[in-house]
Amino acid sequence: MRLAALPRLWRTVRHLRTEQLLGRVWFRLHRPRPDLRPAPKLRAATGGWQLPARRARALVAPRRLRLLNVERDLDEIGWDAPQVDLLWRYNQHYFDDLNAIDAPARRDAQAALIDDWISANPPGQGTGWAPYPVSLRSVNWIKAFVADLHPQPAWLDSLAAQLRWLRRKLEWHLLGNHLFVNAKALVFGGLYFDGAEAEAWLACGLRILERELPEQILADGGQFERSPMYHALALEDLLDLINVIVARAPQGSAARRMEPRLREIVSRMLHWLRCMVHADGSLGRFNDGADGVAPDVAELERAATTLGVHAAPAPANGMMHLDASGYLRHRRADALLLADTAPLGPDYLLGHAHADTLAFELSVGCRRLVVNGGTSRYGTGIERLRERGTASHSTVEIDAQNSSEVWSGFRVGRRARPFELTLADGWIRCAHDGYRHLPGAPLHRRGWQLTDTSLDIVDRVDRVDAHADHDALARFPLAAGLQLHAEGASTWSVRDGDLHIARVEVLTGAGRCVDAMLPVGFGDLQVNQQLEVRLNDGQAHTRWTWNPHAHPLFD
Repeated sequence: MRLAALPRLWRTVRHLRTEQLLGRVWFRLHRPRPDLRPAPKLRAATGGWQLPARRARALVAPRRLRLLNVERDLDEIGWDAPQVDLLWRYNQHYFDDLNAIDAPARRDAQAALIDDWISANPPGQGTGWAPYPVSLRSVNWIKAFVADLHPQPAWLDSLAAQLRWLRRKLEWHLLGNHLFVNAKALVFGGLYFDGAEAEAWLACGLRILERELPEQILADGGQFERSPMYHALALEDLLDLINVIVARAPQGSAARRMEPRLREIVSRMLHWLRCMVHADGSLGRFNDGADGVAPDVAELERAATTLGVHAAPAPANGMMHLDASGYLRHRRADALLLADTAPLGPDYLLGHAHADTLAFELSVGCRRLVVNGGTSRYGTGIERLRERGTASHSTVEIDAQNSSEVWSGFRVGRRARPFELTLADGWIRCAHDGYRHLPGAPLHRRGWQLTDTSLDIVDRVDRVDAHADHDALARFPLAAGLQLHAEGASTWSVRDGDLHIARVEVLTGAGRCVDAMLPVGFGDLQVNQQLEVRLNDGQAHTRWTWNPHAHPLFD
């Protein structure tokens, strides 16, 4: 490592917890031997299993998978091809198709894949035995087994071996959602199997959940990584836990005693999700987010209803501050503003954070107008860094620097801290200090004012040293399919094909239209346009207006 990179490394690792640092050493050195004893006997059912939230079909032919918008044939790549990117390989081992839409129609092909997986993935070896894929696959197998897929003895023996392996390879070095799904898998295994060994898995999983739930789910119901996509995944996890507890946990057991608490948490999480979704059903894109990873909102809503979980609706009008997680929802008539005044996430776990502090999204009716970044890939490449960077988001970049020091694939050094949030006179105002390391210690201040037919955004860069000049740009990415058409030096029409849907004026600053690429899903980049506004003497004022009754898109 170059000496120049050492300060950045220190700014990153100094926030980690001791258990992460020690856990990393243990995880690398500990090499447990797979335990291949026969599986324990199965536990008797105690209730009915409900249809869980489903994803789109992944098994498009008996041995062909469509994952992350890329199709591959297992006869060509096998189960652990080094030329295939790691995230696709991870997804390949999840077996999400077992519980996808219309999964029962593919049971014969799915059963053949289970047999193939067991024969092609020796215990403890390869990508498929990493703790995260083991966790998700174990849950998916059990969900299918308790639904309608009759398990073969060899499958149960393999499942038990995987759970024993997982128990010895818990991801304490990562914490967060990884440790949470490890615990979920142990609870599932402990409730599916019976006997002393299963009870030990169950007790371990419940202990982790007891520890992690108060930290990972905030008081307003938001998941602590501040990513709506990961929030939806966490909501799915808790819905699944309620489902398996009802179906398999004996009355009076520790798992049953946890059920009321899980229901209360899920109710809060569902309310948070409703607050962060646009009218077209899409989640706000803050931090890592992509279509097609979590079940869509309609599926999560259906699963919650089936399990008898209810939540307060999102406010029909007015402003709502999700204060524990830091997001704001403001609805006026047909317009919805989602504003990010949140910290990046827990300081010790910022792997899914983007440098997008004070970004926002705007939709009118069922059409999104201004969007905020997205994610099309993981890994450590230049595109991953670009998608996490400030220039890919609906906020202000100063001197071509990122507001938070994102680096590698999942690392953050310096991090922006929002402060001075005020909600008064119809305005949302907030500032952040992510550029404080630059000459003059500049602060970015932003204000939003939403009315029934307009949104004003006022940006200001304050400096301690008035002689410290900075080049500041505010960017406003449009949803895919929309175009900017100049109507004058500082006014543009926003069109969807031939239909005029909005107008944007740059009242202070210098605006221009630029072409860009918008990440929509993993492996899915779409051409879009964005308005780029250069601040004039540290100030910019942009106004968006629309007539919600002027066209049928908003009916």
